[in-house]
Amino acid sequence: MSRSEKELRGITRLGSQNTRYDYDYTPEVLEAFENKHPENEYLVTLDCPEFTSLCPKTGQPDFGHIIINYIPRTRMVESKSLKLYLFSFRNHGDFHEDCVNIILKDLVRLMAPKYIEVIGLFNPRGGIAIKPFANYGDAEHQEMVRQRLLASFPNH
Repeated sequence: MSRSEKELRGITRLGSQNTRYDYDYTPEVLEAFENKHPENEYLVTLDCPEFTSLCPKTGQPDFGHIIINYIPRTRMVESKSLKLYLFSFRNHGDFHEDCVNIILKDLVRLMAPKYIEVIGLFNPRGGIAIKPFANYGDAEHQEMVRQRLLASFPNH
């Protein structure tokens, strides 16, 4: 069940030898492709262990690990475009909580998934690690939204 040229028409970044890296927040690099299995409810996990952004006050770099879990509907995010998108936060000044919510909203806008969550595991600065969690679900997944949000609370 290979992808046809028609299905790949909107995917421009994958396979490109002329990749341009944006150094500030650039949501327009995100691309999506058709989910060939919309009748299945399955989970996709995307793991970015080298996320970087800037503190909006000091301009100091913040390093973190971003994990995205989603249940696709009809569209899925293309991974190279996601890499370029996450890279575009490198010089973006926002708090960790803002970055996680921005990522969530951009991916909801791109894919309209059944369910999605974005987890940020940021390295400690000043002795405090920040671990924001944001999620979204359609009407059928509201219980999952609530359960996952409650499960994200630390046990200690």
